[in-house]
Amino acid sequence: MNYLIAGLIGLVGGVTSGMFGVGGGVVMVPAMVLLLGVKDIKVAIGTSLAVIVPTAIMGSYKHHQHGNVDWRTAACLAPTAIMGGFLGVWITTLMSADNLKKAFGAFLVLVGVKLLFFK
Repeated sequence: MNYLIAGLIGLVGGVTSGMFGVGGGVVMVPAMVLLLGVKDIKVAIGTSLAVIVPTAIMGSYKHHQHGNVDWRTAACLAPTAIMGGFLGVWITTLMSADNLKKAFGAFLVLVGVKLLFFK
């Protein structure tokens, strides 16, 4: 594995996480598959989730310092997000890596189109 490329992926993922609230799925997963040669998207997803935990802690701490966290909303979102994470992992066990990669690509395209062309 190329540690320099992995470090750069981490840096870009961290910056985009802090700026946009994304980084793991949108940046790290495709970058690990394309640049690090991770063969199984499920491994890239799992690795990204492990990395995003400390990234999210740091990002939310710094946003909190700037008054940019609504803790009541976060408290409401967290329990169902945890359940959704469990459900999402279970769904990946039912899908082939190829179909998961296609679904992931379609999701990224749909979100990109929505952000670019619709309010």
